Amino acid sequence: MVLLVVDTQNLIVTPDLYEYALFNKNVSTLIATARLHNIEVIYVQHDDGIELTKGVDEFAIYHEFSPKSNEKIFIKYVNSAFRDTGLAEYLKDKGETQVMIVGLQTDYCIDATIKAGFEHHLEMIVPAYCNTTFDNEYLLGETTYHYYNEKMWNNRYAKCISFEEAISYLKQ
Repeated sequence: MVLLVVDTQNLIVTPDLYEYALFNKNVSTLIATARLHNIEVIYVQHDDGIELTKGVDEFAIYHEFSPKSNEKIFIKYVNSAFRDTGLAEYLKDKGETQVMIVGLQTDYCIDATIKAGFEHHLEMIVPAYCNTTFDNEYLLGETTYHYYNEKMWNNRYAKCISFEEAISYLKQ
């Protein structure tokens, strides 16, 4: 198993996210737990060539989730962390079959990455309140979160589990 931390970048880790404080606490705890139990933590950063682009502060990974110098970072240019990044090949070469995914945004890059991971025959594991998003012109962030985590992904593309179960997975 690996812990995949997607798009937790300065530009979008803001208090405007649904359940911002809980998200921050949970993701920080999962990263610390994974490291303590020798589970590889892998980061993905989105480069849109505009606001999220290498060299600007907004592109950097949020300080509470900062990678260690030996942790891998993949850069993506589309919503899926698997599209032309080398991530799928890296996981296959390591023989990894389980990916616990956390990060932003539920309805964009997390959704695309979960579905792409499923297509790569990976067991995608989604801990509760470890992904989030913003309100938009159609849906509240809360509605979006519950729709994807409780209806769209669970038992289709991913295994959605409680935060406590996620901690147990990482300790095994």
